[in-house]
Amino acid sequence: MTRISLTEIEGVRIGNAQDKEAKTGVTVLLFEDGARVGVDISGGGPASRETPLTSPVTADNPIHAIVLSGGSAFGLAASDGVMRYLEEHGIGFDTGYAKVPLVCQSCIYDLGCGRADIRPDAAMGYAACISAEQNYPESGNIGGGTGATVGKLYGMARAMKGGLGIYAVSVGQLKMAAVVVVNALGDIYDIEKGEQLAGLLTEDLQGFADTCQEFYLINKKKELFQSNTTIGAVITNGKFSKTEMTKIASMARNAYARCIRPVGTMADGDTIYAASVGEVEADINMAGTLAAEVLGRAIKEAFC
Repeated sequence: MTRISLTEIEGVRIGNAQDKEAKTGVTVLLFEDGARVGVDISGGGPASRETPLTSPVTADNPIHAIVLSGGSAFGLAASDGVMRYLEEHGIGFDTGYAKVPLVCQSCIYDLGCGRADIRPDAAMGYAACISAEQNYPESGNIGGGTGATVGKLYGMARAMKGGLGIYAVSVGQLKMAAVVVVNALGDIYDIEKGEQLAGLLTEDLQGFADTCQEFYLINKKKELFQSNTTIGAVITNGKFSKTEMTKIASMARNAYARCIRPVGTMADGDTIYAASVGEVEADINMAGTLAAEVLGRAIKEAFC
């Protein structure tokens, strides 16, 4: 396994736009020639748009963009700008009367991090597409990760900053990349070393507490802080159908289990897209295992 840049995977471009003062933003993945996309939703409160397009029982039409943004459900407006950009460039599903861009989106809740009255909108979505023309992958407090936070069992007072993470590798001719916005209720761990990277702080804010242990100590019904959700996408040049990509997305979820504790609670909207943009023959079991490994490393990159 060799680390590469996301830009080495043909058929995908990435762009970001953000409002640093309001602490919110948009990350867009553009597939000009379309992608075969599946999804895995394990959280109890997702904010999403057009995810039924990824279902194995719906029409096998190519997806032209995946949008990862802040703003909770308000942020779904960012896709309007992405659709306008794609339409201007003649990209979309040809219905005979117009080319309709097919755009999937998931949002994190970041309204408690910066300004709740400023959310990603069509203009920010369009700006992220303009940024994608430069196709520069960057991790940290950027794009959809601008307002991300983690370790929020007791609210923002003991939480830490999250962010956007990107990682890509090759195994022979097969290439796999992951892009993730880490905005979890739980704590974050290094997939390789098992060390805690971020999460719930102690009461004196001088070290890490353990969210799982706090859960066990509480041991009663608790109204959880709802400002969560980790959203991401894995992209491969492997040749897989939409159904197979759905399975790869579900296998990639193992990264969340290995790196975020607890995860998939009713206070999270955890979602993973999986997109195929190539024709390289590969085993689905290997690809799904690799997807989880790469996504786990992308989670770490959000804190580097």
